[in-house]
Amino acid sequence: MIEDFKSSDPWRVFRIQSELVEGFETLHGIGPAVSIFGSSRLTEENFYYQEAFKVAKALSEDGFSIITGGGPGIMEAANKGAKLGKGKSIGLNIEIPHEQRSNKYLDISLNFRYFFVRKLMFIKYSIGFIIFPGGYGTFDEMFEALTLVQTNKIKSFPVVLYGSEYWKGLIDWLTASPLKVGTLSSDDFNYFVLIDNPQAVCGYLRNYLTRLNVSLPVKM
Repeated sequence: MIEDFKSSDPWRVFRIQSELVEGFETLHGIGPAVSIFGSSRLTEENFYYQEAFKVAKALSEDGFSIITGGGPGIMEAANKGAKLGKGKSIGLNIEIPHEQRSNKYLDISLNFRYFFVRKLMFIKYSIGFIIFPGGYGTFDEMFEALTLVQTNKIKSFPVVLYGSEYWKGLIDWLTASPLKVGTLSSDDFNYFVLIDNPQAVCGYLRNYLTRLNVSLPVKM
């Protein structure tokens, strides 16, 4: 009887609830944080790995906490950069069939069974997203954030696409097909910005906080 209950949907509700509570309790009070997304497949020699490290380091030195998926590749680069600043380095890992190892540069590490709970934590505790080159998982996070902004489910917040060369083909397609057909409007292109420079990312996000009247920690 107990085993039947544990395999049922009501038992899943308890598991979901426990992940929500742990996430809320752990991430409460982390201060202004930015989520950085990108491929787990890119190695330390890759240009975008190095750029993610620079962006996260600069943001952390400014006082931003950095949130990633906690794994290798771009995530590792961002957490590594975050450790060199004064912001917290946070990883939100996910249980998947091909186990994703946590990187070693985390101050806070959480593991999730459910993608939608993990996504909620990214949205709730970030003031903006920085999207580096990645695959389906990265696209999923990017388009979900843009959908939430477009539908006014969350307040408009920065979505930075880092690396114009990488994203150019996608934007060209969005312009040539969805915009042309009418499934997107020209206003929908205002929900993201292309940036190629770490310091430009920092300035963009600092200006956003200024408009919100939110202060970063004072540099010591």
